[in-house]
Amino acid sequence: MVERDDPVVIGRRVQQLRVERGLTQRQVAEPAYTAAYISTLEAGRVRPSDQALRHLAERLGVGFEELATGRPARLVADLRLRLVEAQRTLATGAAEEAAHGYGLLLAEADTLRLTEVRAAALLGLGECAVETGELVAGREYFERAEHLLADAPLPARVPALRGRALAHYLAGELRYAVYLLESTLDELNRGGLHDPDALLLLYASIIGPYMDMGAHARAAQAAEFALALAPQAGDPALVARMHRSVARTLIAEGRVAEADASLAKAAELYRQLQLRTELANCHWMRGYVYAQNNELERAEDELRHALTMLSASRAALYSSQAAVELADVLHRRGKSEEAAELLRGVLGDLSSERGAVHSAAAHRLLGIIAEDARDPESAEEHYVRALSLLERAGAAGDLADLCRLLGDLLRREGRVEAALDAYRTGLGHRTAPGTTTLGPAPAQPPL
Repeated sequence: MVERDDPVVIGRRVQQLRVERGLTQRQVAEPAYTAAYISTLEAGRVRPSDQALRHLAERLGVGFEELATGRPARLVADLRLRLVEAQRTLATGAAEEAAHGYGLLLAEADTLRLTEVRAAALLGLGECAVETGELVAGREYFERAEHLLADAPLPARVPALRGRALAHYLAGELRYAVYLLESTLDELNRGGLHDPDALLLLYASIIGPYMDMGAHARAAQAAEFALALAPQAGDPALVARMHRSVARTLIAEGRVAEADASLAKAAELYRQLQLRTELANCHWMRGYVYAQNNELERAEDELRHALTMLSASRAALYSSQAAVELADVLHRRGKSEEAAELLRGVLGDLSSERGAVHSAAAHRLLGIIAEDARDPESAEEHYVRALSLLERAGAAGDLADLCRLLGDLLRREGRVEAALDAYRTGLGHRTAPGTTTLGPAPAQPPL
């Protein structure tokens, strides 16, 4: 919606344009309006309707938006073109360059009071910040975008809400990320706001947090909804992202061939769209698929490819996460020293606030490597650090597995009571209810 100037300013603008063109009030008014109405409008004593402004814009030879706001149509079009260019730059993985473009756009859009462009620039800055690992800054950009769009319909606010959830998820705050996504899905579905792009974005985004929390049933259901919505979605980038996310649930169900096919579809779409970071993530997930199927050589090739692409695009946080996956494959292939070196190199980029689940995975793997090297003291230290990170993140499935590893280590060391405590902790998380918020699952879309 165009933010129009007040009636006095619009009236003066109409009068100035009319005089410049040598037209009388009657010539501008006819055939739909009277000269008296134009006189009242130019005096600022009436608020013209959109219909009246469109009539006057046509008679005066200017655009509707220029008449209503004073902004030349060409200037607005140029800003929107630059916005598309910034989006394309981000899609190719040049996050820092894109952030510079978005920042310039935001400053100009603020001056011109272009809410739509301002919100899009803030969303872009948020995406850039998340890609470079600046999660707090990213969350703040998404919050500002959401505030700007407070009066817009919920589907228009979904990208900002999803961005906030993503920032919380990558920071290890899984439960809050799920809460944001579930409550938005519930509001959309219960309110009859069945926007396919918005729903697909939310369902594709919630699969990762569900999987990390051990809520596999909900992840599978979200994947089914996403697949059903995909043919209705108008944005191929969303469809590609959906295929990549759905692969995670297919893996959990042992449907490896289907997961591989889903990721192949995503990779092809990302190639077409030149979305370098997303394509790198797709190679990352394919590597994960091969690793789960014990095809370790293919897994290593895919993960190295992903890591090279992510490092080139300076996506620091994603690079660190992919490196953890690669280290696991290297260890399983007998390259433990290389794996440990890789893990120690990325732990500086991960923390409880930035990639908690993968930071825990790095410590878990270093603990296993230390056990293999007959260094139980170091192994226990890494396991305990991983346990602390996973408890904070609420990653139930990973926590149960880690407690088993820690319990086994303590039992072998003769510390039976401590081992029993670790096992009990793991069993408590394994048998926890499948819900991930305080309430039931969100309402379902009418598919």
